Amino acid sequence: MGHNEAGSSPVLSDRVRINGVVTPVTLTAEGKLRWRENCLLIKKEVLGFLIKGSKIRIRAVKENGGGISCGGNTGVTVKRRSFTFEPLTQDSLRLWSQKLQEFIDSLGRPKRLFVFVNPYGGKKSASKIFIDSVKPLLDDANIDYTVQATKYQLHAKEVAKSLDILRYDGVVCVSGDGILVEVVNGLLEREDWDSAIKMPLGVIPAGHKQLLDVATVSQGQNRFFSVLMLAWGLIADIDIESEKYRWMGSARINYYAIQRIFRLRRYDGCIKFVAAPGYETFGEPTDMEVETIDDVKSNFVQHKGYCGPTFHMKDFNRKIEGPFVSIWLHNVPWGGEDALAAPDAKFSDGYLDLVVIKDCPKLTLLSLMTELNKGGHVRSPYVLYFKVKAFVLEPGSRLDDPSKEGIIDVDGEVLARGKGTYKSDQKTLMTYNKLHIKVDQGLATVFSPTIP
Repeated sequence: MGHNEAGSSPVLSDRVRINGVVTPVTLTAEGKLRWRENCLLIKKEVLGFLIKGSKIRIRAVKENGGGISCGGNTGVTVKRRSFTFEPLTQDSLRLWSQKLQEFIDSLGRPKRLFVFVNPYGGKKSASKIFIDSVKPLLDDANIDYTVQATKYQLHAKEVAKSLDILRYDGVVCVSGDGILVEVVNGLLEREDWDSAIKMPLGVIPAGHKQLLDVATVSQGQNRFFSVLMLAWGLIADIDIESEKYRWMGSARINYYAIQRIFRLRRYDGCIKFVAAPGYETFGEPTDMEVETIDDVKSNFVQHKGYCGPTFHMKDFNRKIEGPFVSIWLHNVPWGGEDALAAPDAKFSDGYLDLVVIKDCPKLTLLSLMTELNKGGHVRSPYVLYFKVKAFVLEPGSRLDDPSKEGIIDVDGEVLARGKGTYKSDQKTLMTYNKLHIKVDQGLATVFSPTIP
């Protein structure tokens, strides 16, 4: 290991005892802790440290592999590790403690977190995940935290609406996407929504913050704040209707996708949108005189929370008429663990990525679905893929059976069910009718993995 590499000026260099052997150790201004042939990157790998008597115990995570080096390891699995140093004097102990804490503090990591644990979601393993994986990391990082187990649907939303946000540096959700979405909606329904939504949100904080766009889905006086995606047609049908096969585990999605492709549904309807710069040629011009609408804020005078961006229907100057196989609107690249639905999507570019399939041969569509894991589906001539600033969905009925309609899925939850759909008797937040969607750039903040 090169101790004299450029840009690695030492902040502290001293001799300490490691495993009974006096060893030179150096802390650089870039946050590299070096000894012998080893190196710890404080920003990426060090969680915290503890003074125990005359010793410093450094708690870290390292990628699995042989040895520890500043070059890192390409493995994706990490393991908790601890390293013990014993400075030779009390003055040296105080100096090491001071310099390590100063660097960790400079990273802006959270010190107090509110943690939601959903014991009922997904495979009902969140409580075990928190105890086995999350809690040890928070303890190692010397983070104070309050844990709230969610007890029913929308519980997290209720808590977020009344949470004392001044007590915490962030909110962590040990759950699927649903609890995160509830928290966003709760924060945006507060009177102090503009400061509350700046609270960093995430699952396991890793010391790095990133802005996140928030889309407001509105229908009359109803609104829903989305951070992930909206689906109508094939993708929504697969996501929601496959719930009847939950006993199959994750295989239910692929199993039901094949059913839906070979018994393909096409839906009548129309989408209108404000195209992002560079995408103005997608779709056809709309008739500006057909429809106008006042500021959407006028619909929300009774609400104290965030009302969403303003828009006029005259701004929606492009349209695509149905029928459609699928409409998929994305705020983030991934539509699932192995679905790179919108490969060009950015967390905070101020746009939504729209994936449209109007028609497609069934075997070609099946092949497209296998391309989802790497985003290759968007290169198909049967797929329109572009960015929009605002979007209107006017959903219609199925072509094969006009007495039946579809499902609108937002962030993995049913927003609206039409006639004759799966569980159509259940109440939903909105009706199967026209929806307006517009995005606010970088409105929320999320914790994301530290960039090496």
